[in-house]
Amino acid sequence: MSPIVKEFFDRPTFTYSYVVHCPETKQCAIIDSVLDFDYASGKTTTTMADQILAYIAEQELVVDLILETHVHADHLSAAPYLQEKTGGKMAIGDHITVVQDVFGKAFNEGSEFHRDGSQFDVLLKDEQAFSIGNISCRSLHTPGHTPACMSYVVGDAVFVGDTLFMPDFGTARCDFPGGDARILFQSIHRLYELPEDTRMFMCHDYGAPGRDEFKFQTTVGEEKHNNIHVNVNTSEDEFVQMRSTRDATLDMPRLILPSVQVNMRAGHMPPAEDNGQVYLKVPVNLF
Repeated sequence: MSPIVKEFFDRPTFTYSYVVHCPETKQCAIIDSVLDFDYASGKTTTTMADQILAYIAEQELVVDLILETHVHADHLSAAPYLQEKTGGKMAIGDHITVVQDVFGKAFNEGSEFHRDGSQFDVLLKDEQAFSIGNISCRSLHTPGHTPACMSYVVGDAVFVGDTLFMPDFGTARCDFPGGDARILFQSIHRLYELPEDTRMFMCHDYGAPGRDEFKFQTTVGEEKHNNIHVNVNTSEDEFVQMRSTRDATLDMPRLILPSVQVNMRAGHMPPAEDNGQVYLKVPVNLF
């Protein structure tokens, strides 16, 4: 069955969020939501999440799952807010524990920060079957950008997180802790094994030379044959060399420090300190 997919674009972080629903049952999943965050003031708002909620109400949908493809480094997740409003279960891949261990140490989190993924309601394993209404789905572990990246096959569609970008933009960086270009190459080829007419949905688009508009949808076949970084004619060694060279030129994402601290907690803020105030840490000269 073919799910109905509605995209939502957050221009400040170039992030696409999705509501994916079964046309027969009206059950749906929210994928990769965004909590608006102004770094200068430290203020959060729910403008993007409220757009999603308005659409869900308009379409009379029932939220089953609030899915994350990975611990994002470029935006904060709105999953807890959306769960409060809809009751959907928050889910991510079970390798989240690896990321929690790495960044729990990096931010010197105490024992109150559990590194077992328990902040989420569901931890999905590789090749785990689930459903959205009458639509059959499965989760694919596609690491490389991070150790915990997941892609979600939903009927005739696949949501790939940061694993791939549009064919004219390429692939995700691999220089974050736990990233690995060789593993990313293997994950991408795993996605290329899906039927070529599978609709593929991006988590980000930054535009590309010669293209004015932002795009969010392509197909497995288009990526497989035309991706500028990795296609059927690209060897693994060529990709690793390209990716390593390119990553060395990239700046850190603007919101990586607040994003990781929040997203490794399933979108929850760190606990308030003894004055009742919540704080986010900035490690000095660590990354």
